[in-house]
Amino acid sequence: MTANDTAPNASAPAGPDGRPRCAWALGTPDLAEYHDTEWGRPVRTDRGMFERISLEAFQAGLSWLTVLRKRAALREHFAGFAIEEVAAFGGDDVERMLSDARIIRSRAKIEAVIGNARAALELPGGLAAAVWEHAPQAGRPAPAADADVPASTAESTALAKRLKAAGFRFVGPTTAYAAMQATGVVDDHVAGCFLGRGA
Repeated sequence: MTANDTAPNASAPAGPDGRPRCAWALGTPDLAEYHDTEWGRPVRTDRGMFERISLEAFQAGLSWLTVLRKRAALREHFAGFAIEEVAAFGGDDVERMLSDARIIRSRAKIEAVIGNARAALELPGGLAAAVWEHAPQAGRPAPAADADVPASTAESTALAKRLKAAGFRFVGPTTAYAAMQATGVVDDHVAGCFLGRGA
């Protein structure tokens, strides 16, 4: 099925290439590329899941575009989000990161990511499995528009509770839900999006 086949009945607005997308992805080329190549695609590795949860934690109070544009530097400082390496970080590593304007220089968030790496190492079965255990039941209809996408759900609230009990920080229900969206645990591409269900 081509984009032209779906566009006339789509809720999703068309991008510059004519393909219908979630409206949030049309703001900049960075957002469109992230939407088209990564957002909502299943992440099954602990390292991949740790990176997404860490990035969502850094987003708190900021725009996702800000995080996206600082992602390369964050990956550099956090050893590619290798959990065991980050878990071994200490005070010198925190100070190193706070001195680099290329990243989000929040001591609380940096220290939370390091603490979360240590907590992730202790999760039975691993981080990815813990997140996927909170996937919603299949059959949920696609949201009609971005405005219909919830900020949190019962599943993300339960996931946040689980992670906090394990020692994670900066993982409230909204952050947990954003991570679930980013890693394909939930599919929130809007109806008509060329990457959505049934496309």
